[in-house]
Amino acid sequence: MPPRKCGDIYPSTVAEIRHAQTNVFNQLKLAIIGQSLFGQEVYSNLRKQGHKVVGVFTVPDKDGKADPLAVAAEKDGTPVFKFPRWRVKGKPIPEVVDAYKAVGAELNVMPFCSQFIPMNIIDHPKHGSIIYHPSILPLHRGASAINWTLIHGDKKAGFTVFWADDGLDTGPILLQRECAVEPNDTVDTLYNRFLFPEGIKAMVESVQLIADGKAPRVAQTEEGASYEGIQKKSNAKVRVDLAQPAEAIHNWIRGHDKVPGAWTVIDGQSVTLYGSSMLGGSAPAGQPLEMEGASQPGLVTKNGLVLYGTDGKPLLVKNLQFEDGKMIAASKYFSSGESSSVELTDDEKKMAEEIKNIWKGILSNVPAVEDTTDFFKSGAASMDVVRLVEEVKQKCAGVQLQTEDVYMATTFQDFIQMFVRKLRGEDQEEELVIDYATKEVNNMTVKMPYQCFINGKFEDAENGKSYGTINPTDGSTICKVSYASVGDVDRAVAAAKEAFDNGPWGRMNPRDRGSLLYKLADLMEEHQEELATIESIDSGAVYTLALKTHVGMSIQTFRYFAGWCDKIQGKTIPINQARPNRNLTFTKKEPLGVCAIVIPWNYPLMMLAWKSAACLAAGNTLVLKPAQVTPLTALKFAELSVKAGIPKGVINILPGSGGMVGQRLSDHPDIRKLGFTGSTPIGKQIMKSCAVSNLKKVSLELGGKSPLIIFSDCDMDKAVRMGMSSVYFNKGENCIAAGRLFVEESIHDEYISRVVEEIKKMKIGDPLDRSTDHGPQNHKAHLDKLLEYCEVGVKEGATLVYGGRQVDRPGFFMEPTVFTEVEDHMFIAKEESFGPVMVVSKFKDGDVEGVLHRANDTEYGLASGVFTRDINKAMYVSERLEAGTVFVNTYNKTDVASPFGGFKQSGFGKDLGE
Repeated sequence: MPPRKCGDIYPSTVAEIRHAQTNVFNQLKLAIIGQSLFGQEVYSNLRKQGHKVVGVFTVPDKDGKADPLAVAAEKDGTPVFKFPRWRVKGKPIPEVVDAYKAVGAELNVMPFCSQFIPMNIIDHPKHGSIIYHPSILPLHRGASAINWTLIHGDKKAGFTVFWADDGLDTGPILLQRECAVEPNDTVDTLYNRFLFPEGIKAMVESVQLIADGKAPRVAQTEEGASYEGIQKKSNAKVRVDLAQPAEAIHNWIRGHDKVPGAWTVIDGQSVTLYGSSMLGGSAPAGQPLEMEGASQPGLVTKNGLVLYGTDGKPLLVKNLQFEDGKMIAASKYFSSGESSSVELTDDEKKMAEEIKNIWKGILSNVPAVEDTTDFFKSGAASMDVVRLVEEVKQKCAGVQLQTEDVYMATTFQDFIQMFVRKLRGEDQEEELVIDYATKEVNNMTVKMPYQCFINGKFEDAENGKSYGTINPTDGSTICKVSYASVGDVDRAVAAAKEAFDNGPWGRMNPRDRGSLLYKLADLMEEHQEELATIESIDSGAVYTLALKTHVGMSIQTFRYFAGWCDKIQGKTIPINQARPNRNLTFTKKEPLGVCAIVIPWNYPLMMLAWKSAACLAAGNTLVLKPAQVTPLTALKFAELSVKAGIPKGVINILPGSGGMVGQRLSDHPDIRKLGFTGSTPIGKQIMKSCAVSNLKKVSLELGGKSPLIIFSDCDMDKAVRMGMSSVYFNKGENCIAAGRLFVEESIHDEYISRVVEEIKKMKIGDPLDRSTDHGPQNHKAHLDKLLEYCEVGVKEGATLVYGGRQVDRPGFFMEPTVFTEVEDHMFIAKEESFGPVMVVSKFKDGDVEGVLHRANDTEYGLASGVFTRDINKAMYVSERLEAGTVFVNTYNKTDVASPFGGFKQSGFGKDLGE
């Protein structure tokens, strides 16, 4: 039977399958025939489901190391057989067949198998054999199916679980799954994102269908069937044809990435191209490079080598490998031979000797390792690269070494030079390259990064997509911003995980971590006017408010939590002694790891600070998604974080959609906690995804309909002023805004009259005008929603006292609005407007219990307030109000030291404070 292969792939994601304990499953006796981490995961999850694995048949140990499947099975005490082959000269080996039959399997499960399995083994069990194949059969039969999916530019990828027969991937189909192929997907990203985790689930599901007698057998059609063989680098067919459209070139390179590698001719020598992506927009400036067979010269830029298709569209190649095996960053093509050697210290010479011993252990066929010994020419393979990297990291903790570094320094001398530079940190401080969008506004030049920020660098989205972010003052486009893809999320999470697991951040003294956060706060203060200006043009915030609150409180938040870094303490716990021993128990608080943060558009920078400052102070790393409509201050913050010295990978910022970026963050198995501020329906979806994926921790600050009760014995001037602030602060785009005012009957009319009088004095206009009181709503869709909200209020019979209309001027301006005679059953009494709409209901004089019942008759519980001169009444009412915050004779007074969060469907978990 042909080998079952899907290319050289190294998944970084481990799928885990859990089933409810109440379910009762039919169980089978299984033989697992195969290898790899994929095989190990299928084996482990089948055992979790209760199936009995009676034998594991895998490949022999290589260089003294067992296959992951064998390691797991041997640990569990499962019988393991490591046959070098199953047949000789086309005939089954009797001893091997007998050993297999002796285990008594009812089904063969073949998750990934590179050996030829005889048909008398395939057909022997009661239920036969099932195989996993990484394509949507009958498409791409044979080996390297994932590669061919990309090479052909398929829009969909997927896998098939099928019943084995005597053909080449031609057996009846049991189950298929598919996913979309992203424009810049690689073999690795497709496998890690979908084929690996979903494939494990599908194999387990298939076995259960067989056990339950429900497994289908759908005959494969020959219509659309294709077969492609394994490509070899020596094959001239692997050479990339540069005389075709850019997308076809990109597909060819990414489909051959890593193994075997697509090559072309540059300056008379074969050069292999790695790391291709389509470029959105125009290419940056660079130095021309003649490419044999290309429609026009390439361009060596700071980001890599730009190639052009016959359609004139550009693509970017990250790395180049020469005939001698040396790999370089494509951006260094014209300067690849310029680096000078470094003189080693005595300690570094000792380390070099230890590394030489590692090389000797791997290159056992080489008599002696010399300076000129080439790792790959001495017979090393890709798995040896992984071993070298891991052994060196184990010997020399703290050195950030990647597999790519080995390909770029293939001789022992070059490897030691590269290692020493990394050890000294000489390669760490790359100058931050930023393509700014600049704007002359507010009597200054504001410089705004607009690309994704991943692993310490600003770069375009993997798919090359971008979108316009809009100035709500006039509806104009400020600039184009990168539109992050699922692939960008995966890269950002991987960078954050690497920074947490192996970077300096995880090993840093907490006090030093605090120093960096203090420095970051200082830089934010230095740039506060620029940050406030960006916030104003991107979100519509009045500049003076942006300066004081949006930016000012953000700075305070980072300073507050910087001080907490070295004050996070555990406890010692007295316990009963187990005589004659004396025991000690203590707790140690540790960071969780990679955290995801999804923030809203009403306070873009402040919400970033509230969520991320505490996260960083505790030692976590983060991936943050700003709101799609307000990404610019988050990206400016990323720039400042680099200047503050925050190590790469600790902070990652991904502008884009919630449906794509936010959902992937919720689903990602390497994220340990997600913090979200936004609507209750989205919060519920996030909580569900976080539970289903890997049970990640969640904190949610969601919707509100905060009640404000104004008693007749209040300070009327203060109640009017603060009541207006409770509704109209930040144009009403305020999570704790008073969604409903209850005014005692005897003062109701006077109160409304005075509020309307004050509204008429408010100046509506350009938020950068220092005298403006009320700026534009954040974006057009939100303005439309508010106008519809007001229409509903009128239709239901509430009295529109003032406003309710769009202001007759460019931009997204809305009149401050007042509704009275609002009854409890009305839509506007129950639902949040999140805008400048005051919703007022009166209550009978002295009816404290009645108004409390009405105030609490909501599924939300974020904030609330009470105005009265009676301290007893204030304390009684505040105690009875069901909300996370109760304001007494004030409103909107938050402080970084005071915890903030809600009850009921307003969420759980706290921001700010200890």
